[in-house]
Amino acid sequence: MQHVDVLIIGGGPAGISAAVWCKRLGVECLLLEEQAQLGGQLFTIYNEIIDYPGIQAENGIEMQRKMVQHFIDMDCLYEANTKVISIDEHSKTVKVKQQEAEKEIGYTYLILATGSSQRKLGVPGEQQMIDRGEVYSASADGERLTGKRVALIGGGDRAFEGAHLLASKAKEVYLIHRSTHFKAREQYVEKVLSDPGVKVMTDTEVTAIHGKHRVTSIDLKSKNSDCGNLLVDAVLIRLGVAPNVELIKEKVTTTQSGLIVINEVHQSSNPSIYAIGDACTTPLFSSISSSAGQGAIVAKHVSSLLND
Repeated sequence: MQHVDVLIIGGGPAGISAAVWCKRLGVECLLLEEQAQLGGQLFTIYNEIIDYPGIQAENGIEMQRKMVQHFIDMDCLYEANTKVISIDEHSKTVKVKQQEAEKEIGYTYLILATGSSQRKLGVPGEQQMIDRGEVYSASADGERLTGKRVALIGGGDRAFEGAHLLASKAKEVYLIHRSTHFKAREQYVEKVLSDPGVKVMTDTEVTAIHGKHRVTSIDLKSKNSDCGNLLVDAVLIRLGVAPNVELIKEKVTTTQSGLIVINEVHQSSNPSIYAIGDACTTPLFSSISSSAGQGAIVAKHVSSLLND
């Protein structure tokens, strides 16, 4: 059975950073990534990145290229298209699937950099919409949504920023939120509430998404009125993110929202398992740079333990 000192699950900025630092410190390390390419959430960033010291990028894809090139230049080892099926914290092994073959990999220390995924509504028609590829970015898909009827679901920054961006392009813009309290920053809320191009619907929930070949309408349930149907051409779900911790949540301590609880060196309740990036209880304001810093912290701590 293959065995490494450090096994990293997840190839986003946090995982890449941890691998680079392990390599620099002479720690045997292998990174596993489920997708075909490293980069994680970088592929979802369409705006210019100007706040990462020493690196400027036009968007997340350019940032991904630069990070991966650094990773490759350092001769870091990784296996892409590798899905982790299970984690056995007692034998310190993980079972993975590559195409149709399965294998086990042993580790001394495990670093979870599994990131997060967009939260879903969990209503009929949602997964079919996603499977059809009807997933949009307000900033990148403005032209595709020009003249369309668009519903944005959520009360945070992304929902309000998206509504503001689309107000001048879409035929109709609806911002739908289940309460009257918004988590978005005040400047975003003020812009949208004062924009005649956006209809804000509070105390309202989406209960179904309709459309066989494309989205045609959504069902709504409101505290203030009976259920209704709203004709729309696109639905942008902006409910925030949830940590990808399904394989580990019963094996380490997590918060009520699913985040892995860590100490100052990012160890979980199991000293052999670390967590970095969006999967753990990181500082209040997360960023690419903070994720990279977490990778460095863990690599340095693991290196010190291995060299004791």
